[in-house]
Amino acid sequence: MSFLGSSGDPSDSYSDRCSKWIPCLSDPPKRSALCMQLMLVVLHLVFLGFLFIFDSEFMEKLKTLSWSTICYLLLFVATIVQYLYTSGSSPGYVLDAMREFARAEASLRASETSNKDNLLQAKNDSVVVTFDGNQRGENILGNNRMNWTKMVMDLYPSGTAVRTCTCTFCNVVQPPRTKHCHDCEKCVLQFDHHCVWLGTCVGQGNHCRFWWYIFEEFALCIWTGIWYINYLNDHVKDSWVKDIFVIIMLAILAISLIFLFLLLVFHTYLIMTNQTTYELVRRRRIHYMRNYSKKDETSV
Repeated sequence: MSFLGSSGDPSDSYSDRCSKWIPCLSDPPKRSALCMQLMLVVLHLVFLGFLFIFDSEFMEKLKTLSWSTICYLLLFVATIVQYLYTSGSSPGYVLDAMREFARAEASLRASETSNKDNLLQAKNDSVVVTFDGNQRGENILGNNRMNWTKMVMDLYPSGTAVRTCTCTFCNVVQPPRTKHCHDCEKCVLQFDHHCVWLGTCVGQGNHCRFWWYIFEEFALCIWTGIWYINYLNDHVKDSWVKDIFVIIMLAILAISLIFLFLLLVFHTYLIMTNQTTYELVRRRRIHYMRNYSKKDETSV
């Protein structure tokens, strides 16, 4: 008699248990994103661990509670927390916006129905009663109650066909600046790009958090590079194996620093000009942006 199940393979039973304990392991995109996040956190810990193990000056400053060392550790923790917070945040999916729209519309209708019932009761009792209504629903729906399609199409130039604004994958009408992400398999509001390092898209919901993460990572790379350069200057006559290791780590930091600087400048420009990476690169493929020149777009 086999106690391993119908397949008889222990690895299948183990993978099923892991998928049950950690649901994201059963989804290949989420599994790869989790591995990427763990690798990036481990890489940060490797750079910090070298200072703890080999840099005696760093440990002395840490023991004496030097403000520079404490600020560096606080920046290190803040960068890791910001990275995890950004990677776990929603970029702003269209389906979530549609649910909010439906809830607001239902709440407004329920409020209007309640108001009518109360007015009828007030007339019967000869009492005048006034109601404020659902302000949140009015803010979302405007003065005219409309369904999602009507509301979205009013945002496009007149004459735009519904078919050109409908996602063939999600089967939803996309608001302007929305794009379907094939990695997330969802439509993202104000889509910028799909970030492999975060394992999620960058969009309307997390673009600001993404910018702050880049800024903190850039500052952390500069500070870490300074610590490594000081260590190399103070221990240049020590074991050459450590020197080679430090030089390799400095080369990785230099490449990362250049990449982060260019990324920070680029996304700062995008935020200041109210653009996204997708709109800047694929401007001529976006049907509602073909009539706008770059000068008109940056002047808005």
